[in-house]
Parts: sequence; C-alpha cells; structure tokens
Amino acid sequence: MLRNFNLKQVVATAVLYCLSGIGLAADAPAAAAPAPAPAAAPAPAFPDLMARVRAERTAIQDLNKEREARFRSAMEDQRKLNADAQQKRNAAEARTNRLDGEFAANEKRIAELNALLLVNQGNLGELFGVTRQIAGDALGQLNSSLNNVQLAGGLKEGEETRLDFMRRLSAAAELPNIIDLERMWIELMSEMKMDSEVARFSAPVLQNDGITSAETEVVRVGSFMAYANNEYLVYLPSEVSLSQLTRQPAEAELMQSVRDVMANTAGSGYVPAIVDPARGALLSMYVERPDFIERIERGESVNYVIVGVGFIGLFAALFQYVYLFVVKAGVSAQLKKLSSPGKGNALGRLLLAVQGTEKDSPEVVELRISEAVLREIPKLERFQSFLRLAVSAGPLLGLIGTVIGMIITFESITASGSSDPKLMAQGIGAAMIATVLGLGIAIPLLFLCAGLVSLSKSVIHVLEEESTSLLAQRLQQQ
Repeated sequence: MLRNFNLKQVVATAVLYCLSGIGLAADAPAAAAPAPAPAAAPAPAFPDLMARVRAERTAIQDLNKEREARFRSAMEDQRKLNADAQQKRNAAEARTNRLDGEFAANEKRIAELNALLLVNQGNLGELFGVTRQIAGDALGQLNSSLNNVQLAGGLKEGEETRLDFMRRLSAAAELPNIIDLERMWIELMSEMKMDSEVARFSAPVLQNDGITSAETEVVRVGSFMAYANNEYLVYLPSEVSLSQLTRQPAEAELMQSVRDVMANTAGSGYVPAIVDPARGALLSMYVERPDFIERIERGESVNYVIVGVGFIGLFAALFQYVYLFVVKAGVSAQLKKLSSPGKGNALGRLLLAVQGTEKDSPEVVELRISEAVLREIPKLERFQSFLRLAVSAGPLLGLIGTVIGMIITFESITASGSSDPKLMAQGIGAAMIATVLGLGIAIPLLFLCAGLVSLSKSVIHVLEEESTSLLAQRLQQQ
C-alpha cells in the first residue's frame, strides 16, 4: 500500500514537471518577439525530471526504511514489554497461588488454635473471675487506707494511681496480662508492709474550716491512725487527704497517747498508741458521741424536770445523811453518859424530858417520853417521803419523755414520707434519753432512801429502847 502510494506520487510529480516544461516552451517566443528563435527541443528536461524522480524516490525509500526500522524497533520494544508483563503476571499468579495456600493453611491453624484456646480458657476464665474479684475487694480496702496520702506524694505526673489501677482491673472486660497481675500482687504486698509500719512524713492537712490546707508533719500508725500537732487526724477517701477532727477526745489518756507518739522523734523503743481497727471510723463516732449535757439538751423540756428532781433528791438525801450521822454520833456519845444528859442530841433531850417527873404517875411519864420521842422522829425521817415520791415519779417522767420522742419520730416520718433511720434517730434518741434519765434518778434515789430509812430507824430504835428502859425503871421505883 505504501509502495503504490509512492509510485502514484512519483507519476504525478513527473506529469507536473512535463507540463511545466511545455509551458515554458510556449512562453519563450512571446518574450523574444523581435528576434525569432529556433524551435526548442523538449528532450533535455526529461532526463533531469527522471533524475529528480529517482532522487525523490531514493529519498522516500530511505525515509520509508527509516520509518520501518523505527516501527520495527517500537514493535520489538512492545514485544519485550509484553513479555515482561506476561512474566510479571505469571509471577503474580504464582505468588497468589502460594498466598492462597498459606491463607488456607493459616485458616486451618487459626481454627486449631481457637479450639485449643477454648479448651484452655476454662482455667483462664476462672483466673479472670478471681482476678476481678480480688481487685474489687482490694479496691474497697485501699480506698479507705490512709496510706494513699503518703503514696500520693511520690507519684509522677500522669502516673496511674493504685486506686485507678484496681478500679480498671476490677472492671476489665478481657484477661489481664502478666504485668497487671504482677502489679496487683505488688500493690497488695506493699499495703501489707505499710500496715505494719509507723512512718513520719509531710502531707497537706485539711483544717477545720474545710477549705484551707496546711503542710504538716504527720505520724502514721499503719493504715489505722494518723496524728499531727498532738491531735488525731481522720482520712477523707473522697479527697484522698487527711483532715482534723471536728473535736478531739475529752479523755486525757487518749490525748496523752498522741503526745507520746509525736514526741518519739527517734522512732525507737515502744510507745503506747491508740489504734482504731476501723481506720478512724470508730474514733470519729467516739468523738461525736454527745456528753451528758448535750444529751439533755437534745431531749425535750421534760429532761430538765427529771434532772431537777434528781438533783433535789440527791441534795436532800446528802443533807439528811449528814444530819443522821451527826445525830447518831451524839446519841452514841450520850449512851456513855446517861447520868449527865445534854440538849445537843436526841437522847439527851429525851432524858431531860423525864427529869422532874419523880412524883408523877407512870402514865404521865410514859406520855412525856412518847412526846419527846415523837418530837425527834420527824427530824430523823425528814425527806424520806420526798425521796419515795422521786423514786416513783422518775420512771413516769421518763415515760413522758419517751412518748414525746416517739411523737417526734412519727412527725419526721410523716413529713419525709419515708422511714429513713437518720430522720428517726433524733426522736428515738430523745425518747431513750428521757427513759434513761428517769431510771437514772430513780435507782440511785431508791438506794439513798433505803439507807436513810435504815439509818433513821437505828437512831429511833435507840430512843425507843432507852425510853422503855426509863419507863421500866420508873415503874420499878414506884
């Protein structure tokens, strides 16, 4: 096709050259009209045309050869590229087949390992459950341990605390690794070790205002008690901080124990210390326990009445006891000196009442003796009736306070709509305090009254015995 196209081009070119030669031959006479020229021969232009055609043909052939060579080279390059692509495709197919085989083998191996995992997960699942349970129990113990205050001072920024670690481990949804298991064991051992130590360190202590904190030297007795500035401290788990107690114990022995521990700066020897096994909870309850005055103030007005009756009865009984002891001592002294009676004692006044009645009849003497004895009995039995009344009225007044306390309890239940023990505690406490106060004055006054009765009867018995003896002597004389 290429060759036919070149041949046609050559023929066309030759035809054009021929026509050009003919035109030049026709135009030549017109240009030289004055001198006629001989007729031009067309032969010389044809060889040049052929030469040019041959040259063009040669050039076109060379061009075609060059193009053909270039095309062959490009085709050879494409053939090489095709061969390389086929080679790569074959290599990829071989690799695909190899990976398919490895994938199938891996799938089989995974299935085998999963089956083995299910077999071994029996023990690991039990271990996982035990680990979570231990972490949860340890979290409750560590959360209330005041060792956290000392450990908080040595934590680095961004480091996980032991409480956060136990909280994470107790809520884990997968098996813990060996590092977590080792750390849990270390944390438990560290807590046991610190529980047996007495340490002195510096830590911020929350003041009684609940806002400010002061860096203070603290002495820690295990995870149970902490002291600072010769005072007891309490641990606040919510803030991981130590705080001063709202008030310190009133007992001098408890406060002396704190001073002894704080004074032992050398840390050697043995010092008596107060240890709260509940890690401060019992101490907080102990210091918050109201004293006698506060218990009375928390009750109603009937408590003041009960206490008033009790104090009046107590003072009356003590006064009468003193009086009876003095009277008994005077009567005992008069018994040794019956011949010289005195007016300073009951027996002396009885003997003086009989003097001057030697000429009177026995009936008159008996009446005088009875009059003297009856005159002494009211003083000897003084306040006994009031004490009996107080003994009987004490429980009744306590019962009134109990009823008032129950009324307060029922009112709190009605107002809140629930039986919350904290709301009921005030009314029940008032009821119980009134009952205790009523019994508290009745029982001691009962014993005091019995003692007064016994003591007064002993003196009256001496007076009656001596009066009978005097009457017998007078009858014998007459």
